[in-house]
Amino acid sequence: MLGKVSITMQAVAKLPFDLDVMLSRIAEAVAPYPKAAMFDLYEQGYTSLFEQLLSCIISIRTLDETSIPVSLRLFAKARTPEQLLRLTPQELEALLHGSSYPGQKAYTMLGIAKTAVEQYKGELPADFKVLTDLKGVGPKCANLALGVAAQVPAISVDVHVHRVVNRWGYIKASHPEKTLLQLELKVPQEKWIDINRLLMPFGKHICTGSAPHCSTCPVLNYCQQVGVTKHR
Repeated sequence: MLGKVSITMQAVAKLPFDLDVMLSRIAEAVAPYPKAAMFDLYEQGYTSLFEQLLSCIISIRTLDETSIPVSLRLFAKARTPEQLLRLTPQELEALLHGSSYPGQKAYTMLGIAKTAVEQYKGELPADFKVLTDLKGVGPKCANLALGVAAQVPAISVDVHVHRVVNRWGYIKASHPEKTLLQLELKVPQEKWIDINRLLMPFGKHICTGSAPHCSTCPVLNYCQQVGVTKHR
């Protein structure tokens, strides 16, 4: 009963939506937590578009706690398309062990490396269409790699971003792809990269899928708590 009362009371006292203030508060709130995998790897020096694209592929259906060490193991052997192509599919699959579908990801990576060498002299261009034309590369990975490695304004919507902005009531979309399109219309371009950088750890550690930490949320007064039936 108390939980229901608290949710009702919170819903009455909402403030007008202010993305600048919200992102600022979220940045402070997530500071103690690990960074999203690709931003972490970038700060460790893995800054090329090729490296970032590979790390995003590794992260598909794989937790950051696994994605980062797998990426580091791969980069210890190969950081460029030329170096990757010296590995056999079996060697590459072994390096990707621990991530989901390592054999499929090895095949995807070798195809990307081959295209990079044959068509772009080993340097993938910072171009969304070029990246999404690569077999196995979707909008999420293309945008995330472009945003992190090339600082190209891009929004990447993973499960955390999708959940958070729809829970806020800022977006109303049934799928991440539709959330992406709406965010691109509503969010100023200079904040596009921040959407994944901040909302991924926010969604993972604070605005969690079940029983979110509403009692300590820094943006509770702006959140409509759409779909929240219980919280901590």
